[in-house]
Amino acid sequence: MNSRTLQEFTPVKLADRQAPKLSVENLSKSYPVRGDRHLTVLENINLEIFPREFTCLVGASGCGKSTLLNIIAGLTPPSTGKVLVDGRSVTGKPGSDRGMVFQGYTLYPWLTVAQNIAFGLQFQHMSKSEQRDKVSYFLNVVGLEKFANSYPKQLSGGMKQRVAIARALANEPAVLLMDEPFGALDAQTKEQMQEFLLELWSKTHVTVLMITHDVEEAIYLSQRIYVLSCRPGRVKSEITIDLPEHRELDIKLAPEFVAIKRQVLQLMRQE
Repeated sequence: MNSRTLQEFTPVKLADRQAPKLSVENLSKSYPVRGDRHLTVLENINLEIFPREFTCLVGASGCGKSTLLNIIAGLTPPSTGKVLVDGRSVTGKPGSDRGMVFQGYTLYPWLTVAQNIAFGLQFQHMSKSEQRDKVSYFLNVVGLEKFANSYPKQLSGGMKQRVAIARALANEPAVLLMDEPFGALDAQTKEQMQEFLLELWSKTHVTVLMITHDVEEAIYLSQRIYVLSCRPGRVKSEITIDLPEHRELDIKLAPEFVAIKRQVLQLMRQE
């Protein structure tokens, strides 16, 4: 397998950032309503996500978070502006450059865990043995080696989402897009998955853009947060999360964590 091992990934400090991996430039989105009127959902969005960075997007319900992520994924076209990945315009659906993980697990129920992870690989120029090696590698990454031959109905919600994440990572995307991936989980499983995702990111340092309505989750996971205003959604603020890279759940009780949470909530309450 040509994939890099986990040990080959090293952190990149914010101060050492180079060209952005993902850029959104002057992006707006509106929908026609009655007559000649239009409903503007997003207005003049500009943001940058840098290589190996974990960034979260937060905002009140209806601010256009999911719409923005769908545009970045290529599922919805913008009205104006553009999305760039590695300097190239996004013109199509998610592919090798953009992996997508949704709130729903979107697994194929008739396929095993291993077959779900391998699904995208069969469309690449890759031998069967290479596919098996890569699936084995990512089963190990997400800790599901013992469940390779299980079906989704035999898994818990958290395990299903691990499979979805492994399937996205197996295609080695330039950017991993996540749409409230833990929103359907109970509180305890959600925190376990947050720990898992942070550990996974610390090993691989895949570039991640995640939207969430959970402010604590955003602070715990990310290096930067973009706060969107209410409709039309605009970038209201960009906040750098100045916390240690390696975080335990107890950090949510730390004064510096609470201070950031208060800052984000105040920005959202203003809306």
